[in-house]
Amino acid sequence: MQTTLSEQAKRLPRAAEAESILRTCVHCGFCNATCPTYQLLGDELDGPRGRIYLIKQVLEGHPATAQTQLHLDRCLSCRACETTCPSGVDYHNLLDIGRAVVDQAVPRSAGQRVLRQGLRAMAPNPGLFKALLHIGATFRPLMPRDLEAKLPHDVPPAGEWPTSVHSRKVLMLEGCVQPGLSPNTNTAAARVLDRLGISVSAVSQVGCCGALDYHLDAQEQGLNRARQNIDAWWPALENGAEAIVQTASGCGAFIKDYGHLLKTDPAYAAKAERVSEMSKDLVEILRNEPLERLCAATERRIAFHCPCTLQHALKLGGAVEELLTRLGFNLTSVPDNHLCCGSAGTYSLTQPVLARQLRDNKLNALESGRPELIVTANIGCQSHLASAGRTRVRHWIELVDQILR
Repeated sequence: MQTTLSEQAKRLPRAAEAESILRTCVHCGFCNATCPTYQLLGDELDGPRGRIYLIKQVLEGHPATAQTQLHLDRCLSCRACETTCPSGVDYHNLLDIGRAVVDQAVPRSAGQRVLRQGLRAMAPNPGLFKALLHIGATFRPLMPRDLEAKLPHDVPPAGEWPTSVHSRKVLMLEGCVQPGLSPNTNTAAARVLDRLGISVSAVSQVGCCGALDYHLDAQEQGLNRARQNIDAWWPALENGAEAIVQTASGCGAFIKDYGHLLKTDPAYAAKAERVSEMSKDLVEILRNEPLERLCAATERRIAFHCPCTLQHALKLGGAVEELLTRLGFNLTSVPDNHLCCGSAGTYSLTQPVLARQLRDNKLNALESGRPELIVTANIGCQSHLASAGRTRVRHWIELVDQILR
């Protein structure tokens, strides 16, 4: 696509990257076929091709408007378009660049500012988040239906964290909201890894991966969180930890981008690249291990929801399904498995109407094979799907933990 950046846009830190991405796009429109918001709304500007054109206009000097901002906000950043694109357009990085420019030019409403700042203050603080969950559970009957639905139901307790020490060691990102919403997920992962002779440790100084700030109008704060995490992990990596494991694919996708996002930071570029290389989703560790020796065979009928971050960002679509099939689980067929469930980080709170439509469509697909349980690989998807109060939703590692001999 022919592109001529304005003089102001040429001064942006990522101007050359934006121009390169724009020139890669041939405007074919294949991306719209797999874009969840285009499928719902049928508006060209609510598909990747239209959003690319809007960003191109702004970077070429056309004024950004509230309508421009709305169309960019409606994007889930699911990256299904990247999987589909025959030209290899790096859409999510262009979107991040475009959103930052538009957000600088178009002030948000007071309500949106309060919501976004509140989410940035609450979610990355596990202690505060747990306290608010407790308060919410106490006053559940008095809460509005939409907010009450976000509170977890029937949450399994965390159980025991293994204390054995093994020669193989991995680090684990505990996450921000997962310890409150699904406390058994990380402990289940640690127990499974322990049975395989792998010790798991969480570095206390590590906080939020940075994705939440980065995608809520605070990109520099998100990068600062990345820098803090790199500093916290570095001694353990130097001391022989073989991987940084995530049980939430959303966090994993952002950590995989540390190397790219910090490549111009002379103090962190090399370390960020190594951290990205060492970052592994849990399935990347377990799929190469002899789990069949540890687990009893099962024929439990389940549906697997493959998060967008797992299949489109981390390119691990099919990996969890293959592992669960190896262990005997009966996986049902899920139509349109490439489409987003509508969770998308904080999207279910900033775009609740579209998020509910996408969630209900996804649940219809997941439930079409009549599973007794739905499992997934990302806490945001898990919580969002569960909020409908239909089929129970759990992280897949909890099922594997349950069938350990």
